[in-house]
Amino acid sequence: MTRKHITHLLYLHGFRSSPQSAKARRMAAWVHEHRPDLHWWCPQLPPSPREAMARLMEGIAGWPVQHMAVIGSSLGGFYATVLAERLGCAAVLLNPAVDPARDLANYIGEQSTWHDPSERFFFRAEFVEELRALAPPVVTQPQRYLAVIAKGDELLDWREMSARYAGAHIKLLEGSDHALSDFDAHLGEIVAFLGLVRSAANSR
Repeated sequence: MTRKHITHLLYLHGFRSSPQSAKARRMAAWVHEHRPDLHWWCPQLPPSPREAMARLMEGIAGWPVQHMAVIGSSLGGFYATVLAERLGCAAVLLNPAVDPARDLANYIGEQSTWHDPSERFFFRAEFVEELRALAPPVVTQPQRYLAVIAKGDELLDWREMSARYAGAHIKLLEGSDHALSDFDAHLGEIVAFLGLVRSAANSR
């Protein structure tokens, strides 16, 4: 699949995460160093999935859909899929949540954020239904997706992720973890897939 010239890049963090995550900061640093011309947006997402999607749709309303891409981690990977299916844009998914309505039903109640435990929010029961309502029934045009999936993910099942994105460009890691602590090792392939550089070697 020939990647169109990307001018706008959106990064979506995961559950209990923030723009301060290691992957979000690393990606922002790469953009700043190598592609400062890109329009980069990495918003803090509200706990309500309905509000999160409304904020995202409002924020990208003026973006050229044919020249934008989205990167999403975990729950952000689910949101990235929702956007890619709605808009037809390219998406990179990092250990994407396949069925967050099922998984996050166990997290109803007060939660703290990973990067600032003093920052707390309440994950409400109705948010589970909001996630269920957002879920795309199928993944269409899987070739527009790159999914980086770790067999060592301690939270999500790599088999379920691989099945959900069958036909997509899948980078299946033998180890690693849910946070993709080895994110730097995959950055070159990610930016190459999105056409942000001519080859992965140029990103080093």
